[in-house]
Amino acid sequence: MMTKRQREQIRMYRERGYGYGTIAEKLGISKSTVSSYCRRNGLSGNSTKEEKHKLQDGRCLECGAPLVHVKNKKPKKFCCNECRQKWWNAHLDRVNKKAYYKFTCANCGKEFEAYGNAHRKYCCYECYIEGRFGKM
Repeated sequence: MMTKRQREQIRMYRERGYGYGTIAEKLGISKSTVSSYCRRNGLSGNSTKEEKHKLQDGRCLECGAPLVHVKNKKPKKFCCNECRQKWWNAHLDRVNKKAYYKFTCANCGKEFEAYGNAHRKYCCYECYIEGRFGKM
């Protein structure tokens, strides 16, 4: 069982950006205890202080519409899919894309980079047509 002081310290450390493992080590409690406490109290994820403040307001990050949160579920950030897509398209620097692959085009020999498909052979549609069916 956590003490009130430990709860306050977890909140303080999370607001400063500390991870679950670091907090657990500092307080001498298990990482899963810290994680579950943070999840239940809206302190989970990698949100910045500004975003956490906006989420606690209970308003959509894009349009500011009030949000209805479901108890024991992750807090909503957006009121609808349109707002979610609009916000992420405007904040591409925050997208964590890890699936970039480097290839050499099987037709023209040019080096290119693609996202998401680890089995590409051609750099563009024209090279695909030329490589598969010859010059047209």
